[in-house]
Amino acid sequence: MGLTKMPESITLRVESAQHQSEVGLGRARIDSFSRSKLGVDMGDFIEITGKRKTAAKVFRASPDDEGKGTISIDGMVRSNAGISIGDKVTVSKANVQPAAKIIVAPKIPAGKRVKFGQGVEELFKKGLLSRPLVKGDSIVIPNIALMGGFLPFIILSTQPGGVVIVDNNTDIVIKTESVDVEDSNGMSITYDDIGGLEGELKRVREIIELPLKHPELFDRLGIDPPKGVLLYGPPGTGKTLIAKAVANESGANFYTINGPEIMSKFYGESEEKLREKFEEAEKNAPSIVFIDEIDSIAPKREAVSGETEHRIVAQMLTLMDGLGERGQVIVIGATNRETALDPALRRPGRFDREIEIGIPTLKGRREILQIHTRGMPLSDDVDIGHLSAITHGFVGADIASLAREAAMKCLGRYLPEFDLDRPVPSSILADMRVTSDDFKEALRDVEPSAMREVSVEIPEVSWDDIGGLEKVKETLKELIELPLQNPDCYKNVGITPARGVLLYGPPGTGKTLIAKAVANECKVNFLSIKGPEIMSKWMGDSEKAVRQIFKKAKQIAPSIIFLDEIDAIAPKRGHLNDSGTTERVVNQLLTSMDGFEDMEKVMVVGATNRPDIIDPALLRPGRFDSLTLVPLPDIKDREAIIRVNTKNMQLDNVDFKLLAAKTEWFSGADITALCRESGLNAIRNGRSVVVQSDFEKALKNVYPSCDKSIIKWYEDFSKKIERISPEWKDAGAYR
Repeated sequence: MGLTKMPESITLRVESAQHQSEVGLGRARIDSFSRSKLGVDMGDFIEITGKRKTAAKVFRASPDDEGKGTISIDGMVRSNAGISIGDKVTVSKANVQPAAKIIVAPKIPAGKRVKFGQGVEELFKKGLLSRPLVKGDSIVIPNIALMGGFLPFIILSTQPGGVVIVDNNTDIVIKTESVDVEDSNGMSITYDDIGGLEGELKRVREIIELPLKHPELFDRLGIDPPKGVLLYGPPGTGKTLIAKAVANESGANFYTINGPEIMSKFYGESEEKLREKFEEAEKNAPSIVFIDEIDSIAPKREAVSGETEHRIVAQMLTLMDGLGERGQVIVIGATNRETALDPALRRPGRFDREIEIGIPTLKGRREILQIHTRGMPLSDDVDIGHLSAITHGFVGADIASLAREAAMKCLGRYLPEFDLDRPVPSSILADMRVTSDDFKEALRDVEPSAMREVSVEIPEVSWDDIGGLEKVKETLKELIELPLQNPDCYKNVGITPARGVLLYGPPGTGKTLIAKAVANECKVNFLSIKGPEIMSKWMGDSEKAVRQIFKKAKQIAPSIIFLDEIDAIAPKRGHLNDSGTTERVVNQLLTSMDGFEDMEKVMVVGATNRPDIIDPALLRPGRFDSLTLVPLPDIKDREAIIRVNTKNMQLDNVDFKLLAAKTEWFSGADITALCRESGLNAIRNGRSVVVQSDFEKALKNVYPSCDKSIIKWYEDFSKKIERISPEWKDAGAYR
């Protein structure tokens, strides 16, 4: 009986790495069937052959990939093998030998040097232990980073040749200067460097990689391949990064056009520079022409008076129309002002597809944080999940800045320990760790760039900070918290969530506090808009501010727009003798709220103590679906509010029930003032403990801000609103 001979090699299809934490570690995940065919097990080494050879360590594939004949490797291994996602590679069991000596050099620009301290070889050896290496491979060393990002190295030579692994006897020689090798100017951008944009990246790849790699598919179908993609979205979301990654992974030449560099004072020279770029791309096809901030060179022609801009737009149109004869050239445009672009460019045949690159979700922020911290030595107390949860509204560039700032905070702690004029000792490099406190400090310096025009925050107020008001809390949990956290509940019943909730009641009853607590409990962005602050003396500015608020809320959804003192911006129309600004703002608010069909997971909460002067059109279902009275606290609620306000006080024999009985007609704000005055009374008497007499004395100085007539007015208004049908409200019958 003869033995079955194992195949020397098999062919597998390349997929991207499954986990961001594995990027740069030289791992390959293949399924059990492929492993058995190759005769390898987890931890063995394989040789991967594409345009060149490289090696990787075998790991188990995910259950979903079983039987698919794929190999999951990161961008660095793909680059070392000269392949991209979707390509076929030959995989075989590697003949591995211990490395006697390896020489590595940093991939930095020519003429630059990197300083390393004494004993850094041991740090390198620790990072490369049991790692398969091949001459010419690009690698990264764990814990050797440059400003929060990987510092890539290249393997110049190995002894012996072939696939080698580093062990304790390996002699590592580290060059400090750059070397003259192809692509030594840093690490190329790969798909592994893009987080949180999986769907967008897939759409971009469909329209760009296929025409560049397989033009015969379009010939067979008898159609022209796509000619252009427009990427639009807020600044810093990764539009340029996507373009660079696609160009690198598809193996295309990459040409960048920045608006100002092609502008010239001489007649016709700007158009000539544009033509030259396209001609160069055509000669070196397959190519990608990337036009960053395309709105600066191709604005709406009717909106600009300069003759140069008109000619450049016309030249762009003819160049893109002529791309069919130019072969494999695809244009990618990027802008954060897509509405400013000339409409003639935004038609099929020029920019065939428009893809929004939006603000990342919670999952996206986690992926981006993993990307920007994978080269960092992190301490055990750093929780990436928590950091991603509290960075609402952050785009990719903000998260990169956060990681960089945290690294700088860490560096600041170690600066006194070494001399800036000498290489850093390897012992300090080995001990450096970026801690959770470094990230907390960095969060104070980095704010979300896309939302600087509006106030975005996650309030730190919870339901426990609000005493009483149980009925109001339950109402808001049903109307706001439930649809934002569990939208399936509404879908299963076949109803749509409320679009808005109006909180009204006497001053100081906690309307603003309740709105903040809802946002915090839902863990969503909170856009706090004070009524008067959006009013402007300039024609159209106030309405523009309202539109901007709703646009931002959509971008950072799920979110809550909180309109405090809404009566200031939405009073009854026809009652004011102003310039018409207020009426236009009301109209804008009405249309913005009515346009919520495409604004899922955005809720509007208004607060006012003058519900009678708000325009009736806002108070109908479909805009403010629920009008909720926030009443004065009853005796039980007052006791709860006193307990909340005194939870950090040192108390001695204070009777909460008695105080609650004595504070009739007090609002929540009045009770807060009472507790503060009691604390001041204790300070005046030289005590740190607050006693009952301090409260009794404070009751003589703090008075309720409401009386019986005010409360009766709100109760009557509440009954009137409940009694009048929505149709009558719309008609303004109770004006």
